[in-house]
This record gives sequence, C-alpha cells and structure tokens, in this order.
Amino acid sequence: MKSPKTISFVAILVLCAALSPMATPQVPSGRDVVKPEIYASLDPATRGSSFQIAVVMKIRPGFHVNAREKSEDYLIATDLKSELPAGFKAGEVAYPKGKLEKFAFSKIPLNVYQDTVTLFMPVTALANAPLGEQHIPLKLRYQACSSEICLPPVTLTLDAAVNVAASAPKPAHAEVFRIAGGKP
Repeated sequence: MKSPKTISFVAILVLCAALSPMATPQVPSGRDVVKPEIYASLDPATRGSSFQIAVVMKIRPGFHVNAREKSEDYLIATDLKSELPAGFKAGEVAYPKGKLEKFAFSKIPLNVYQDTVTLFMPVTALANAPLGEQHIPLKLRYQACSSEICLPPVTLTLDAAVNVAASAPKPAHAEVFRIAGGKP
C-alpha cells in the first residue's frame, strides 16, 4: 500500500500536468494567423507611371477574416490603407469578393476570406517622385476568427518597397498580378 505522501505527490504531478501549457491548446495571436506578402507590379516604376501594389494575405488553415463587405454591422471588415510619401498618389483599393460561410456562432452566413486572398492598390508615381528605392507604408486591419473563437482585431504595419527610375518601367511579379486578376 502506498503512503499518503506518495499519493499526494502523484496527485500534485497529475494536476500540474493538466494545468501545463502543453495540455491546453494555444490560442494564436491575430498577427500569427495572417502572413502578408507585398509585391509591386513594376520594378522599376518610372515617374509618371501607374502600377499596383498587391498585398497577398495567407490565412492560417482553420481561420478566416471578415471580408471587406461585412455581413453584420458588428464585424470588423478587412481594410488596407496607405500613408503615401510625397511623389505618389493612390487609388481605391480593390478587394476581392468574399465567400459566404455558415458558422455555429452566427444565425446567418458570414462574408469571409479564407486561405489566400489578394488586395490590389493602384498607385501612380508622380512626375516629382524621388528616384531610387522608395517605401510606401501600409496598414492592414483585420479580425481573424475560427469556428470557435474570434481574436481581437489586428492592425499590421507593412512596407511596400518600390524602385523609381528615370528609364522605362519593367513589369514584375507577373504571376501575382496575372493569376489574381490584377493589371500592371
């Protein structure tokens, strides 16, 4: 027969194991659910040329983010904004159409993005755009959810690097812009 001390020690070990971080699934940060990649359709762009910046959102399997056109007022829509430096002008961001999905926590299907989705921002390098590598700061805001939980909204600060040259523009990343339906 085991002593009360041995039984107490075993009970404490079992309790510690049950409460350890490995025993409970880790809830990811919203920053870890979406991995954005940034591309410019011209490299280099020239003064006076128009090009696009693509933000490719790779969303972790099992998660979704609300589409730009949200289904309910309380949802946080995906949003991309630019903080353009002098010499650049941006147009309206083109957001893809979401997909209506039914989740246990909602009575109506929700308009969401899953897997990989690409946002396109048209940009013009003005006649006075500085030459060389330029940085266009972007802010990507979204809220990631799974079928069980919604994470707090996240705003990521992104950097779109664009080379501006005096010579003719050269298309770049054709696979991103052709496949996703964008134009250089």
